[in-house]
Amino acid sequence: MVSVKELIKTHTGLTIDCLDRIYLNGYVPTLQTAGQVVGFMTRHLEKPIPSPAVFEQIGMQFRKDVESFAQTEAIPLIRFVKQERKLERMEDLLRAAQKVGRFGVVAIGVSQEFQNVFSANRREAATPSGRPWFNFVKSDRRVTCFYFYIVDEDFGDCFIKICTYFPYPIKVWCNGHEWAKRQATKKGLRYTALSNGFATCTEPMALQDLCDELGPEQIQALFDRWIQCLPRPLTDRDRRAGYWWELSMRQIEVARVGSHVLP
Repeated sequence: MVSVKELIKTHTGLTIDCLDRIYLNGYVPTLQTAGQVVGFMTRHLEKPIPSPAVFEQIGMQFRKDVESFAQTEAIPLIRFVKQERKLERMEDLLRAAQKVGRFGVVAIGVSQEFQNVFSANRREAATPSGRPWFNFVKSDRRVTCFYFYIVDEDFGDCFIKICTYFPYPIKVWCNGHEWAKRQATKKGLRYTALSNGFATCTEPMALQDLCDELGPEQIQALFDRWIQCLPRPLTDRDRRAGYWWELSMRQIEVARVGSHVLP
């Protein structure tokens, strides 16, 4: 007797290993300690007093820039409600953009979330010159975050989330299978797509080689091209001074997607 497992194994149409959901952190390495924060405000921004008021000024300008960007580009600004599935809320807008071949920022989501950011406590004693003196510590605070939902020519649906409060942590989400589909189309590979993978391909080895190409270089390029286009709290001057985001892995899923042809 042949088992069901053996029967399926002998009738596998296509099996592909590929990066699936990719979720990354973005952080500024030079803004992770209290001393670095003080240096950013005094040496880089040339503020006489390292104060939480500087955080507020940058955050307010960032929020204004997002609102202006949304208005100028006619991008809907959508406020999420508690426990809402954000991607589902945006799905219709993303599908509509892809249907007409539109690439770019499709919608901006606004959410109140807990983030690990810097807060400031004023010391009782002032500095010898009489100026106020603050301690800066990291803590979890409920702050505003902006989700920029994007249809990218190489990756399809993705988003970049930017926190509005110092040191402006970022999250990046994209999908490796969607990248592979677009690259397969560009290379002329004939395939049948699943909602999140491939059902068939006339050149499976070439498709696997293509999936294996996806790595840090392509993901970094995705982030680089969009962070330059989006409103952001850090400026080009900040970047030249060494204050810019680096990406690290938060959650990476590697999927083996196979289709089976039964007799």
